[in-house]
Amino acid sequence: MKFITNLIVTALLAVLLNMFLPWWSVMLAAVITGFAFSLKKGAVFFAPFLGVALVWMIYGYMLSAGNDFTLSTKIANLLPLGGNTILLTLVTGVIGGLAAGVAGITGKQLKLLFAKD
Repeated sequence: MKFITNLIVTALLAVLLNMFLPWWSVMLAAVITGFAFSLKKGAVFFAPFLGVALVWMIYGYMLSAGNDFTLSTKIANLLPLGGNTILLTLVTGVIGGLAAGVAGITGKQLKLLFAKD
């Protein structure tokens, strides 16, 4: 249950912070939720990873659909993706997810650092 809660809170916080801050605000959201929720082992990485990856993929798809995937196709041609816009969307989600996952681990480590012995 904590995993799903962390995933949803991270995604919502990332969307809210992204309205006012640059792209790195997703890492701030993951640090906050990593500090606030006590997850164990791999869950501390994968909950923020999935939350932010889903947000970035959905947002990227919405932006690309707004211009009939013109810019996405051009960027996918520049990268070794063969013009595949869906693959570009997945790569975008993975990059955002990795940043958030590492930030989630950082939040957990900060919580352990400030915990009483």
